[in-house]
Amino acid sequence: MIRYCQLTTFVIGSIFFSANTFSQTKNISPAGSRMISSDIFGLFFEDINYAADGGLYAELVQNRSFEYSPTDNKQWQALSFWEYITPGFSYGSLQIETNTPVHPNNPHYAVLNSEHVGTVPQQNNGQPLPSSITTGRPGVGIKNPGFGNIITKKGERFHVAFFAKQLSVQPVDLFVSLQDPKGNILAEQKLTIDKKEWNKYTATLSVTAGHDSTQVVLLATSKGKIALDVISVFPEHTFKNRPNGLRADLAQLLADMKPSFIRFPGGCLVHGDGLGNMYRWKTTIGPIEQRTEQKNIWGYHQTVGLGYYEYFQFCEDIGAKPLPVLPAAVSCQNSGGTWRIGGTGQRAIPLEEMQEYIQEVLDLIEWANGPVTSTWGAKRAAAGHPAPFNLQYVGIGNEDKITPEFEQRFTMINNAVKAKYPNIILVGTSGPFHSGEDFEKGWAVANQLKVDVIDEHYYVQPEWLISNQYRYDKYNRNASKVYLGEYASWGNKLYNAIAEGLYMTGLERNGDVVSMASYAPLLAKDQFTQWKTDMIFFSNSTYYLTPNYYVQKLFSTNAGDHYVDKVIVKNNADSLQAGSCVYDSKTGDIILKLVNAGKQARQFQLNLAAFKKTASVATVTQLSGDADAENSFRSANAVAPVTSTINVSKKFNYESPAMSLTVIRIKTK
Repeated sequence: MIRYCQLTTFVIGSIFFSANTFSQTKNISPAGSRMISSDIFGLFFEDINYAADGGLYAELVQNRSFEYSPTDNKQWQALSFWEYITPGFSYGSLQIETNTPVHPNNPHYAVLNSEHVGTVPQQNNGQPLPSSITTGRPGVGIKNPGFGNIITKKGERFHVAFFAKQLSVQPVDLFVSLQDPKGNILAEQKLTIDKKEWNKYTATLSVTAGHDSTQVVLLATSKGKIALDVISVFPEHTFKNRPNGLRADLAQLLADMKPSFIRFPGGCLVHGDGLGNMYRWKTTIGPIEQRTEQKNIWGYHQTVGLGYYEYFQFCEDIGAKPLPVLPAAVSCQNSGGTWRIGGTGQRAIPLEEMQEYIQEVLDLIEWANGPVTSTWGAKRAAAGHPAPFNLQYVGIGNEDKITPEFEQRFTMINNAVKAKYPNIILVGTSGPFHSGEDFEKGWAVANQLKVDVIDEHYYVQPEWLISNQYRYDKYNRNASKVYLGEYASWGNKLYNAIAEGLYMTGLERNGDVVSMASYAPLLAKDQFTQWKTDMIFFSNSTYYLTPNYYVQKLFSTNAGDHYVDKVIVKNNADSLQAGSCVYDSKTGDIILKLVNAGKQARQFQLNLAAFKKTASVATVTQLSGDADAENSFRSANAVAPVTSTINVSKKFNYESPAMSLTVIRIKTK
């Protein structure tokens, strides 16, 4: 029997009933309402499906630091995605060295030796040569195609930065350019490498003609030898124009959802493929040349250019609370691919190293919240953010196998954090499924330790969501709160999204128990997708939004802080019909969500008697269509919500179309 119905009753304290989690009422709340979490709908970001490098992170150069290796991908090595070029019949050499790196955390760099710079001939025996030979400038260099292809448009500007040092007696002239595949120069700038120690060089390139397969080229045009590393190209326009920033269009899509929080950086990425691959937050802050790159558990590479500072900055930029998730001092139980044989590859940090690891967790809180006079607060300030980030939530663990080793280490971390930072809300874990051994053991640990919030995960068929829409009605109101950190139905058709919307009405109804929820995964790159259900699909040039995205956005942009019963009257015996009514005390708006997951229209009776004065006209936003409809790159708007207005009264009926989510927003006077 699942133990979430049998938890011992206890009171966590006032933390969930403070301004941190529940809004303070500004307007008079309606009769019969109850407070629910104001943080209920947020986002979960994991670097899966090339969501970070090559995706949300706006860096255009792939393998910018020459740190790719067969550990990331068996076909990769330090020069992967770089091509050695010698236009104009020039010659020289290219090699990777590790003797004197820019920083020990970034050990590999390229050494480019320009031995002879030739000329570009126009004819051979009197016959014209092809443009691929006659175009461009002679020299010895390297070029990079980016993550698949780099899109440039006329008039765009790009910021280039790289580290270099002069290894030869004489300085070396180096042209940095953007070129098309034929070598036509779209933008360029000349620099002279004349420092004997590592030096950062920068340039700004203005594109005179765009191309959909632009390449980054560094070309030595004089004799000499130089070392190169951390070759970076960013569009000038990133989200909020942040340096080392985010791809503007994708970041804006997330901002438009108005999430109350963002959980990051994963997922399975957090506890990693073995202890050496765990995501350690301290190696992801500071200058990018000092960060420690490593393999991605999903089969590629992570530069951690999108690191903890950037995650926290993005949360602040869009008004979302940060929810960093740290390993619970154990690696993923599927380390080494043991999921294929059903074994456990979980490894635990030795107990003699636990105090050092616990300090790492405590240091994160100081880094986020400490004054500039503190050790880690000073590091935050040095990065450009003297004000605290006001961290409230910290997650410990992700879908871990609830072993004795896990339980012992989680308990040590929990007790240490609560002793030093009692107001931090800790989020535990209950394994990867909605039931079963790890689920029960995870809840038992939460019950024993009185963990603030426990993170539930499940990916299911849409029918499961419909059948279990009353799941949280049965939960103990005085036990740990629930964070539904990862959930989705298996698919991106409208039916999947509507089933999710139906289930979400149950999350709102139980918003006093379910304090947070986030769909997963968030982003998936075209042709690099490892997970078959995602919210946003993108390429280097465009994106499309799934019906699932629209459902999540309709809930997150229409959240409330009070749930109001007895407003929506429906056939309770009909599992394909669901609804919720919330009240937003900040705006005074009544928000009705009506879901019909069936093939015929359904009637809802709506009674606004709990509200003293209501407007006579309401805004209606509706997502509806064929159950099998879905969006794609070719038909990005095949399924999209439509907004209109209707007349309303204290009591009125509403006919909900087949396969639909309808949001009715009514102002009070």
